[in-house]
Amino acid sequence: MTNTPNLSLPYLAAAQAQKHVTVNEALGLIDALAQMAVVAVGATSPPATPAEGERHIIGTGATGAWSGWDNSIALFSGGAWLRMIPQTGWMAWDVAASELLVWNGNAWIGLNTAMGLLTRASSVRVAQGLAGSATDMVVAEELLSNLSGASVNSTISIPNRAIVLGVSTRTVTAITGATSYDCGIAGEISKFGGSLGVAAGSTNVGVIGPQAFYSATPIILTANGGNFTGGAVRMAIHYFLPSAPQS
Repeated sequence: MTNTPNLSLPYLAAAQAQKHVTVNEALGLIDALAQMAVVAVGATSPPATPAEGERHIIGTGATGAWSGWDNSIALFSGGAWLRMIPQTGWMAWDVAASELLVWNGNAWIGLNTAMGLLTRASSVRVAQGLAGSATDMVVAEELLSNLSGASVNSTISIPNRAIVLGVSTRTVTAITGATSYDCGIAGEISKFGGSLGVAAGSTNVGVIGPQAFYSATPIILTANGGNFTGGAVRMAIHYFLPSAPQS
């Protein structure tokens, strides 16, 4: 065996002359692989003016000096591109996307996906069964601006079969025309808060005992003390959404 089994670092041969060449080659590979950060992921042709030590994860259908290197790591070293074939479990920081990637043997995937971790997003799957049934936790936001009239309906809705935890609001731009406003739904106009502040920066977290909804239901802001003549409110619906098995 002339190379190590995992990182493919060159071994020194017995009685080898010019040993520093082999040692320096191994050090260069260790430098490239340890704490690895790649400039970008998915490019299929080499950049025109790469920096010494620059690394890329190559996309599908690579051309030029990267031809046939799909999904490999390209290292620019000593004025030439070197190919590093990933092994299962290798990790790389994607500088452009600010994401840690893992090679699972078939593809580069995010660490969160590889480990089944929760992520910060507007919709996060917190549980999933083998047949595809799932529970998602969702925050749906909307900015309602240029408020006008006695009431304003959101264009986003509480989904059918959602289990709602609450609706929160922030007065982004001072409301004019009304002295306060209510946040709710048809038939329960202050379900998520009543007499809410019209000054910019006013907030409310209108929590309720978790409640299931059986049809798409928009949120309604209702003016108190006069009609809306201006202002903006950002609202967010907080809910769980279950889904049935897929097979």
